[in-house]
Amino acid sequence: MTVTTAAWRPSIFNDAQAEERSAAEAIRNEPAVVVIDTLDLQMQEMRKLRIVGGIDELLQEPPCWVYYPWRRSIVRLLGPQSFARLRLDRNRNKITSDEQQRLRQQTIAVIGLSVGNVIAHTLALEGLCGELRLADFDTIELSNLNRIPGAVFDLGLNKAVVAARRIAEIDPYLSVVVHPEGADEANFPALLEGVDLVIEECDSLDVKVAVREAARSRRIPVIMETSDRGLLDVERFDLQPDAAVFHGLLDDIRSSDLVGLETRDKVPHVLRILEADQLSPRMAASMAEIDQSVSTWPQLGGDVTLGAATAAAAVRRLGRGEALVSGRTRIDLEAALDRIAQPPRAVVAQEPVSVSTERVPHELPEVLGWAASLAPSGGNTQPWRFEADDTFRIFLAPERTSTMDVAFRGSYVAIGAAMFNARVAAAAHGQLSDAELFPNGGREDLVAELRFRPGVDVDLAELYSAVAQRCTNRNPGNQLSLPADIDSSLREEAAREGGGINVINGSGLGELADLLAESDRLRFLAPQLHREMMSELRWPGRDALEIGIDVRTLALDHTDLAKLEVSRRRDVMDYLSSWEGGRALGDVTRDRVRSSSAIVVVTTPGSTPADFVRGGAALERAWLSAARRGLAVQPVSPVTIYALDAPDFEELAPTGRVDQYRQLSRRFRELAGLAVGESVALVLRVSYAADPPARSERLPLSSVLSLTASSAARG
Repeated sequence: MTVTTAAWRPSIFNDAQAEERSAAEAIRNEPAVVVIDTLDLQMQEMRKLRIVGGIDELLQEPPCWVYYPWRRSIVRLLGPQSFARLRLDRNRNKITSDEQQRLRQQTIAVIGLSVGNVIAHTLALEGLCGELRLADFDTIELSNLNRIPGAVFDLGLNKAVVAARRIAEIDPYLSVVVHPEGADEANFPALLEGVDLVIEECDSLDVKVAVREAARSRRIPVIMETSDRGLLDVERFDLQPDAAVFHGLLDDIRSSDLVGLETRDKVPHVLRILEADQLSPRMAASMAEIDQSVSTWPQLGGDVTLGAATAAAAVRRLGRGEALVSGRTRIDLEAALDRIAQPPRAVVAQEPVSVSTERVPHELPEVLGWAASLAPSGGNTQPWRFEADDTFRIFLAPERTSTMDVAFRGSYVAIGAAMFNARVAAAAHGQLSDAELFPNGGREDLVAELRFRPGVDVDLAELYSAVAQRCTNRNPGNQLSLPADIDSSLREEAAREGGGINVINGSGLGELADLLAESDRLRFLAPQLHREMMSELRWPGRDALEIGIDVRTLALDHTDLAKLEVSRRRDVMDYLSSWEGGRALGDVTRDRVRSSSAIVVVTTPGSTPADFVRGGAALERAWLSAARRGLAVQPVSPVTIYALDAPDFEELAPTGRVDQYRQLSRRFRELAGLAVGESVALVLRVSYAADPPARSERLPLSSVLSLTASSAARG
């Protein structure tokens, strides 16, 4: 029976061409033709798309009328570019827009349209090719409808034609070529010329082998999916043009040796291809019943559908140029169902939790170490060690640093805050302190040395209780403005330690919120920074809490905690980075900053290590003062806070993002009103907010404080 293209190929009429517009109108005027026009709905949906660069050009594309002769129906649709963009929009970003364009360049031949029907349809659904070539000589029978998604109206029709019609009804613009004569030596040139991939799903053993022989000679890869235990077979003849067909499982057998075999005679060869010991028990038992209680091997619709999904995944890999080796694998659903188990539950308590601190010591050396250890530090890394005898010395612990801590500047800020706390504790015990930074003749990691003498400093002593109570509060604020006296008070407190403060509030918060959100995005996307950030997080019941950030202190609801679990995954961040996506990664910071009363930028006039130590002291004095006035305080520094020059940015930024980091730093300095030569100790978000749900703990004092013999004797 001759099959014309009108049996499966729709006619497309461009509305912008007068002749085609007239032809479509003539068809619409035929009494028996059903007219379907939902263009307005399609345009409405198109306008909702989130496309970088907008959709104006797509909206200007002329629509088309598409006539389906086998349905006696004509449908008005978006033009081909708009249609493809809208129809495949939900593929993003499992398939990006760029990848979609690349995949649409593929030409794929599907040979055998029983199992192949579902595979071809799936390829069309996902837009994995620009042309499909369908080959099958057989017609639809009623017994096929257990696995072929046809209908009783299709009985007696060619299987390839039925598949082509189904595809045309989801994408009339996709090029489909039908070979109703099937596949054989005579039509291999037409069927395989220019093909990028062959999917072989035919029943005839001789054709199976012949297809592979023809593909191998043309260096075309071949994929086969069988419906038993989800066997996927890949033969990369494009990479291995001398490989034996079926991986050598049939030895040196040729297609001509298999012509004319009865079903019973095919069984031994089929068992070799499928590997008899790998068959499911039901399939193996059924093979023994062929020509007895069953006429051929069984296939289930669900297994065929699974196979289509598996084949489509392999096609995506090939089309993207990703790794896909020759060989086979099994996607065994029955085995997977045997492994059903309850998922682990990650429960993070949200109720208020008291910090587990050691008892407050009584002897001065321990008091100084205890107070100093309560200082803030980036990621609660606590980058210090203390020694006490007649003096109190603070050392840098370089092993507790991170990439953001460029040149240990963040560590010096933390040590400056610890030094200030030690001075407060000394004042509360009737001692005045003199601090010497980086004393001459000392070890390189010795940052500060404090000497004490009897005396009274009421202002410092009054901060002692605030030292013990200070914490980071990440709860949302209520956007109340700061009273003017608090603003001036914070400036005065920072100035007493040689630092400065710039305050951003009101309308300036919105732009700064967006910048800090972008900073978070860049930090998440950078492999090293992301790894360090995630390593800082501590999950109660899973991790030790004496160092790092207890996730309860993040003040996240269940939705944001679930998002955090996803954002911990490096593979997810790698995709977002390659797509230049991840805008939502900064949402929490953006929302928190916008809910604030102000952003307080604590500055130091220079950029030497000593400047950053003094900046840390100014930071702690201002933080304690703010807390005493009922303000919630949270550090929200940009990722570039301690990068000052070109080598710093090269060290901090991932390859290819140095310019982004530089631009972020420049913009932040503009928004923060920083003067030339001025450096940032830390950026604080201040607000009026509820008490924090938890407080971060500290390392045991014994692990960071060493008492010499003289101090122990004095104690």
